[in-house]
Amino acid sequence: MRKQALLATFASLPLLAASLTLSKPDEVGISAERLKRIHDVIQTHLDARDFAGAVTLVARKGKVVHLEAHGALDFESNRPLRTDTLFRLASMTKPMTAVAVLMMMEEGKLDLSDPVSRYIPEFKNPRVAQWNLPNDPRGAGLRLVPANREVTLQDILTHTAGLAVTEAGPAGELFRSASLSEEGISLAEFCKRAGGVPLNFQPGTQWEYTGGVGFAVLGRVVEIVSGMNLDQFFRHRIFEPLAMNNSFFNVPPDRIGEIAPNYLLTAGKLIKQSPPRPLPGRSEFYSGAGGVTSSTEDYLHFCQMLLDGGKGNGTRLLSRKSVELMTDNAVGDLDLANYPEPGQNLRGYGFGLGVRVRKSNGASGWLGSVGDYGWAGAYGPYFWIDPKEQLIGIVMMATRVGRLRTEFPNAVYQALTD
Repeated sequence: MRKQALLATFASLPLLAASLTLSKPDEVGISAERLKRIHDVIQTHLDARDFAGAVTLVARKGKVVHLEAHGALDFESNRPLRTDTLFRLASMTKPMTAVAVLMMMEEGKLDLSDPVSRYIPEFKNPRVAQWNLPNDPRGAGLRLVPANREVTLQDILTHTAGLAVTEAGPAGELFRSASLSEEGISLAEFCKRAGGVPLNFQPGTQWEYTGGVGFAVLGRVVEIVSGMNLDQFFRHRIFEPLAMNNSFFNVPPDRIGEIAPNYLLTAGKLIKQSPPRPLPGRSEFYSGAGGVTSSTEDYLHFCQMLLDGGKGNGTRLLSRKSVELMTDNAVGDLDLANYPEPGQNLRGYGFGLGVRVRKSNGASGWLGSVGDYGWAGAYGPYFWIDPKEQLIGIVMMATRVGRLRTEFPNAVYQALTD
């Protein structure tokens, strides 16, 4: 396996020359010797067959000091992974959607305090599902009560809206009956149905991740106020300005083979997942919750834009103040304890607009800085940005390994020398 990882690294070198330029770590206060521990961490998981491969990247002070492809594209072909491999971002799409919403705010087309019903009328007059007896919820049934207020755009951006997103929770059965996963449904119809599902709790009172629903609704709002579908908006307003030429909602047919296939751990075994099918010809469902496929380098362009206060590739997407708003804790004392990620402790974190935000160094038990922010995708990819250290870390993989979300940052931070 170590030989495969080295072959993958060598295979990536011509691509580095053509795209990213690697700088010496010591130029930006990082030990080159200690940075090699990233490879050791990944190799441990390759040896355990936790995943077929991963791409890791570290940038500091605007310079890329580490980019390595480890392992293989998949277990079946054992083709070496490349640094330009495409990965399905899943929920790492959400920060992009948050940026799109903020762009519309800056243009005066919406306010974050707007009720969602201003754009999607089905969200008007929401109801909240409550168990009749908390200690015997399903056996005693539930009741519906009026919400204390309407759900706002900021509620969804911060995952405090109370939206039902699975069959769990008081509104779970009502969520199931809404048929949000119906094949061929459009994003517009999806959001109408989602608006009719009762909430799991009163808006703003709890933090609960909204999975594939909340940011899909935000994407629809962007479509309504911008006059473009989300694919067009992302391409024209984010991807093209940032030279993200390898980022797509629908991957071109001739590039499908460049995508790392996803594996799902089921009953102790990794099961290869079927690739998502292209959208039906007459259906538009570009999900702001998780629909983008991208490369490591492209995602770096997006992260660097945020770290540089909203400007990237010579173009300003957001003002510095909007990036500050996005990356500040917006949920007060609410914590992220109910985020189900084995291997990653999110105590000490709050949430901004589309990103988790560190409030405390000591509570989490892994290395970072107060104010660092980031997020992850269900299939494995993870990123974080540390403004204090001027640091970006990205790991792309196609199998979810929660431990790497702390092991990788630890391996990066322990290499800092200034």
